[in-house]
Amino acid sequence: MKHIANEHAVALSHFLMDHHLVMSTAESCTGGMVASALTDLAGSSAWFDRGFVTYSNEAKCDSLGVAMDLIQTHGAVSEEVARAMAIGTITHSKADIALSISGVAGPTGGSLEKPVGFVCFGWAWKQNGVIHSQTQAVKLLGTDITITESTRHIVRLLARDHALKELLVFLKN
Repeated sequence: MKHIANEHAVALSHFLMDHHLVMSTAESCTGGMVASALTDLAGSSAWFDRGFVTYSNEAKCDSLGVAMDLIQTHGAVSEEVARAMAIGTITHSKADIALSISGVAGPTGGSLEKPVGFVCFGWAWKQNGVIHSQTQAVKLLGTDITITESTRHIVRLLARDHALKELLVFLKN
């Protein structure tokens, strides 16, 4: 069976290798799908340091140093927590660049404010010894979609691809 690599992961790997950069990830709703897409590529140990799967709030605090009061104030699915996850990832790894994802994959758990398909992304990077960050909140599903058991997988795939694509766009600018 032939394996087809994720096109965004391949493009990102080339950029990281060309610029001698190392990255790490922190994932919640995607459960390691980004790290998996990256480590599917041969030679990824040259530019990928580690992936944190911090699904529970406690894991976000214990592994990444996210403050529990930040989670309680803004919710685990928020730009504030995504930023803290990305900064925690870069702080607790050897990475130059980090990405984080936290979202509502469904099929349950959504609200009017944060419906199924609402995902927050964080990116952090080191520049001259200083950590910088950027976030983005995206509704990955249209309003006319019927939420089913398969929606969860769709949201997770969309989140994985969006994170990789947007990181590459950011790095190229």
